Amino acid sequence: MEDDAPVIYGLEFQARALTPQTAETDAIRFLVGTQSLRYDNQIHIIDFDDENNIINKNVLLHQVGEIWHISTSPADKGVLATCYNKTSDTKVMTCAAVWRMPKELESGSHESPDDSSSNTQTLELLCHLDNTAHGNMACVMWEPMGDGKKIISLADNNILLWDLQESSAKAVLSSSAALEGKGQLKFTSGRWSPHHNCTQIATANDTTVRGWDTRSMRQIYCIENAHGQLVRDLDFNPNKQYYLASCGDDCKVKFWDTRNVTEPVKTLEEHSHWVWNVRYNHSHDQLILTGSSDSRVILSNMVSISSEPFGHMVDDDELSDQEDQHQEEKIKEPLQDSVIATYEEHEDSVYAVEWSSADPWLFASLSYDGRLVINRVPRALKYHILL
Repeated sequence: MEDDAPVIYGLEFQARALTPQTAETDAIRFLVGTQSLRYDNQIHIIDFDDENNIINKNVLLHQVGEIWHISTSPADKGVLATCYNKTSDTKVMTCAAVWRMPKELESGSHESPDDSSSNTQTLELLCHLDNTAHGNMACVMWEPMGDGKKIISLADNNILLWDLQESSAKAVLSSSAALEGKGQLKFTSGRWSPHHNCTQIATANDTTVRGWDTRSMRQIYCIENAHGQLVRDLDFNPNKQYYLASCGDDCKVKFWDTRNVTEPVKTLEEHSHWVWNVRYNHSHDQLILTGSSDSRVILSNMVSISSEPFGHMVDDDELSDQEDQHQEEKIKEPLQDSVIATYEEHEDSVYAVEWSSADPWLFASLSYDGRLVINRVPRALKYHILL
């Protein structure tokens, strides 16, 4: 029986990197990367068995350094990319690499290894994304719905588009663009839009959000002072091609129509500290997840700017006359935006929130103390959306 109670897993390491295993659409699976200066870093593969409400984990060694960002191939369950810190000659660089996990761990399973002490396995390095000329890697994005051969990395003020060749054993830089301007320009994050044939990305640097065309590598829109302070994260609405969400250190979450960027379409001000992460639900775009340094995860119902602002449309043929009249009255009134739930299971900054790629009603959040929490959209709301 599914239950709305959270399931909590402690990594025993500090952590800030979280991703669903994008190519896995049957089993509920997340990957978490650790940040430890004293020990070898690890990637924890978290399989959630939702029938029994338990977590099974496998651990992969990531010996090259602390993990700052992790992302998974949309096409190959076994392939992932990390951005990590590498110390050489007293200088710390953030590098990026593409890895393959052991074959037997590629698919989500409900079996935990029998002996938890000896189950640490190693990642196979496929290739480095060479950034010697370009600076520190902030993130790696995979082309959405792609074949896992195209990735973009953001390094300092550079956008780098790579082709993965020879079964991902080689990354070839196919094009790039640089952010021009005064001062130390640095990208903090970016997202690849699933719309426009995957030819657009959005980036954040300082308080500015920009859109880019990946074919010409030219800027297509610019939202200056999108936030009062640093912009931390971005996400595209999966169903409305011009809609983009942003969040930042001004404690706000903003929603933009990229065709007219003078004003946000909507602003959420529910957090009391920096907002690190914003994520649209992949199926029901009114559901928005945010995580913040106020230690809270907030699930909002932004139905007025969603692809179904009047709720779930019912086919006229299915209604009797009486219901029909009622339905017409209902249609005139758009549904109200609201905070659905605030989750307080974390005691430290929540650096990452992610929806499952297998179950649209399930999400994970990660706080810096290594606590991973798996939660579900409240059942009442789920049925309200579905019925």
